[in-house]
Amino acid sequence: MSVAAPKPPRELNDLLSRLAALHPKRIDLNLDRMHRILAALDNPQQKLPPVIHVAGTNGKGSTVAFLRAILEAAGLRVHVYTSPHLVRINERFRLGKIGGGILASAAQLEDAFALCERANKGEPITLFEIETAAAFVLFAQNPADVLLLEVGLGGRLDATNVIDRPLASVITPIGMDHPEFLGDTLTKIAGEKAGIIKQSVPVICAEQTPEAQTVIEQVARKMRAPLSSATQEWHVHTEHGRLVFQDDRGLLDITAPRLFGRHQFENAGLAIATLRAIESIKIDASAFEAGIARAEWPARMQRLTSGTLFDFAPKGAELWLDGGHNADGGRVAASALADLGERMERPVVLVVGMMGNKDAHAFLANFAGLTRHVIAVPIPDNDNAMLPDALADAVRSLGLRVDAAPSVEAALMAISTLVYEVPPRILITGSLYLAGYVLGVNGTLPQ
Repeated sequence: MSVAAPKPPRELNDLLSRLAALHPKRIDLNLDRMHRILAALDNPQQKLPPVIHVAGTNGKGSTVAFLRAILEAAGLRVHVYTSPHLVRINERFRLGKIGGGILASAAQLEDAFALCERANKGEPITLFEIETAAAFVLFAQNPADVLLLEVGLGGRLDATNVIDRPLASVITPIGMDHPEFLGDTLTKIAGEKAGIIKQSVPVICAEQTPEAQTVIEQVARKMRAPLSSATQEWHVHTEHGRLVFQDDRGLLDITAPRLFGRHQFENAGLAIATLRAIESIKIDASAFEAGIARAEWPARMQRLTSGTLFDFAPKGAELWLDGGHNADGGRVAASALADLGERMERPVVLVVGMMGNKDAHAFLANFAGLTRHVIAVPIPDNDNAMLPDALADAVRSLGLRVDAAPSVEAALMAISTLVYEVPPRILITGSLYLAGYVLGVNGTLPQ
């Protein structure tokens, strides 16, 4: 049995289908199409609130979530543009309001996309470029104090990289991902990510591999951009279950993030370092405290506590969801599972679905020694997903027990037939597309 995920309203869905058909036959990352459509729209990117631009491989969304929560706790109106969405396209476009932002409505998106469609005049353009142009239109029309702008792919040639002078450029941990577009080494990928660095604009950087750090330092020096790096200009660690942040301005000792996992302390530290580096924004300690405690970001070691999927899972089982899909994403999810095991030990079962262009072996190797059993599943309605049999081969190569199931629901039912000394801890992981499907069928819609 499977449950249908929510679909966009028909008018918006038809519009998006027309725009998707304009996609170039080959993706060539460049900014020419963006400059063309933005000029036709009277350059909305020049009418935006002050921008904090965020690039990196892992942790972008969580860092943005911390930034938003802190800024909103300080009483500011915060626009947010993120990708991809999990269940509804509205999730990508958050409009800032006093007291907290709201997702753009279907009607607002229809108007913005229709305006972009007319301005584009049928020319080739990627859907992400159209989405970014529509976001700029929406954000320019609605006043706010700050815009948090997340890079879609890479940085240097990403559609978001048309902002001439942001408040800050933020770079989260860089790892191997999208080598077909960004390069086959960390040095090349870091060069693409560092492409968001602008002349004299502060750069705030998470802890990186030596190769990536070297590239970021070289680009920052060339652009005369002041660089504030983790473990050098600022430090974050846990102490007695609390988050302790320190830089040359002093020390913050605040409550731990609600978002689960040791890596979320690092993401929270990056958000704090960013806001402390921006002279025009004044945040007091109480807003940092409230924001870090309040921040939420779905499908990042998210515990599901109710919903349709519990009809299929073993009674008393824990259900966790994480959208990690590369080696570093697997590492932080596995670390979080290990922390959970220290608090309360349970048998661990993974339900995994991945895209065909991902390195399943590198991702799953992180879980060897943590899990007894992996069940490979397809990603529904996605032609580019890895077939469960191919995924199962990667699991076998690690010496793990593996089965295949036709759906997440079927995988949970199969786990229900097994006998465990205590109900298992089940992690559904491997893809944000799979995570979006799970949230949709479970009725746990991101707000």
